[in-house]
Amino acid sequence: MNDFALWPVLAGTAAFFVVGALWYGLIFPKPWQRAAGLTNSQLQTGNMALIFALTFAFEMLISMVLWHLVARTDPPNFVVMMMATGFAVGVMIPAIGINYLFQRKPLTLFLIDAGHFLVGMAAMGGVFVWFRS
Repeated sequence: MNDFALWPVLAGTAAFFVVGALWYGLIFPKPWQRAAGLTNSQLQTGNMALIFALTFAFEMLISMVLWHLVARTDPPNFVVMMMATGFAVGVMIPAIGINYLFQRKPLTLFLIDAGHFLVGMAAMGGVFVWFRS
């Protein structure tokens, strides 16, 4: 297995991105908006193409790192899922938790965003397992 493989990385990125679209667009749009303290008019501002492009780029970086770790260690599939979700639980979620504590963000926002990272990373891990099968 190559340290970098374009298709699994892109597919893993796409899985994470789709989870985000569903999470914030269909499942939790209003609770997230309230917890983030954003009005409808505030949501209309900003360059959405740039926001989505940078989100995809950041998620691709995450996907590349996880794929590299999987490729270098060649673990069993259940360990791939443990790595993906473990990265969310052990690194990503605590990092946003620290930020939110100092920014005085509400617990609801933390829980919504933490859930997105956990489910998104699980989806990415699932895609990687599928590509390895």
